[in-house]
Amino acid sequence: MDSRVRQLRTQMGVSQEKLGKAVGVSRQTINSLEAGRYDPSLRLAVALARFFNTTVEELFDVEV
Repeated sequence: MDSRVRQLRTQMGVSQEKLGKAVGVSRQTINSLEAGRYDPSLRLAVALARFFNTTVEELFDVEV
């Protein structure tokens, strides 16, 4: 699943560590998510969308 997490995180000047702490996951999870090796749970997707003040649909390219 493609996401805009890396793009938005770098635009905001936030480290993977800080983002992970803000949404309750490890830096490694954020790294895997940005690299496309990990699809977030619904709970994490919502937390990330709230952090970036956007919607889950705008943050992630979900193909059904």
